[in-house]
Amino acid sequence: QPQLVESGGGLVQPGGSLRLSCAASGSIFRIYAAAWYRQAPGKQRERVALITSGGNTNYLDSVKGRFTISRDNAKNTVYLQMNSLKPDDTAVYYCNALYLGTEKFDWGQGTQVTVSS
Repeated sequence: QPQLVESGGGLVQPGGSLRLSCAASGSIFRIYAAAWYRQAPGKQRERVALITSGGNTNYLDSVKGRFTISRDNAKNTVYLQMNSLKPDDTAVYYCNALYLGTEKFDWGQGTQVTVSS
C-alpha cells in the first residue's frame, strides 16, 4: 500500500533548527491535505501543523511563529521547518494525509526530534 516516510530528525540544542521531510510513494499531496503530528513519551499524539491542498495552513498554538509547513507536489514531499526549538518540542514526529478530516495512511515509524543542551 502507499506509504509515507519521515526523515530529518535529530539532536539539536535549544534555539536550533531542523527541517523534517515526509516523502510519499505516490502523488497524493496534490489532492489531500497534509499534516505533521508529534507524540512525546507518555503524551497523546497531537497535530502540529496542517496544509490543505489549496495551500492554507494552521498550527498548534505552541508552535506558531516557529514552525512552517510546506509542500512540494513535484517531489511528493511535505516539509516541516522548525526554528527556535525548545525542549518541549522533543517528540517523535509523524506525517499523514487527510481527506474529509480523517487520516488516510497507516502511521509510520516517525522521526525522533530531541531538543537538549
